[in-house]
Amino acid sequence: MNRVAIIPARGGSKRIPRKNVKNFCGKPMLAWSIETAIESECFDKIIVSTDDPEIAEIGQKFGADIPFIRPEDLADDFTGTIPVIRHAIEWLNSHDQVVDYACCVYATAPFVSAHDICNGWHLITQPDIDYAFTVTSFPFPIQRAIRVSNKNRISMFNPEFFDVRSQDLEEAWHDAGQFYWGKASAWLHEKPIFSSCSAPILLPRHQVQDIDTKEDWIRAEWLFKAMRASMEEQ
Repeated sequence: MNRVAIIPARGGSKRIPRKNVKNFCGKPMLAWSIETAIESECFDKIIVSTDDPEIAEIGQKFGADIPFIRPEDLADDFTGTIPVIRHAIEWLNSHDQVVDYACCVYATAPFVSAHDICNGWHLITQPDIDYAFTVTSFPFPIQRAIRVSNKNRISMFNPEFFDVRSQDLEEAWHDAGQFYWGKASAWLHEKPIFSSCSAPILLPRHQVQDIDTKEDWIRAEWLFKAMRASMEEQ
């Protein structure tokens, strides 16, 4: 095996219960990530790493493999992405399915596109790159950020930038939370994703939406439906 998509999807989401299988615009949320991974034609295998029987069943229904059930110690609220992907690669390698490249595709990323996944694949094959992942720009200069104290008072994080025009400040970017291509060796050695050995895939802000609260969910559905309607009109 050369290229594998690994979709982490545990059953114990807290802020939005059952988020990974909750209906999003007509399908279980997880289904959108699986179908996009299939559409990209970048992968020899697409698997879902889960501890949950219902998630496993839905994953199989929409075309993913469930070669193992994720151990409980990798399915709690504190386990990060890298150990989960490392576990999946180690499992596949130990079962004669050697992985060279692995792409972690988040289960709650309905805005992910096959085109962007393919762009990531082209980047990750470069010899000096460990990871490639989607980023988008902050809508407001982070240098002008303010804090609100417990006494309901304002102060700047960086007061030295108060008199600097917004257009003169360096643009800042953040992780779009959609997918991470990585060389298997980088995942296995748990190399940091945010480093000079990572390459960005730049996304417009309207293609990015975190879905951590009920308000996020409502906004994401509105945006998703609007984008689909616009594509159909073109």
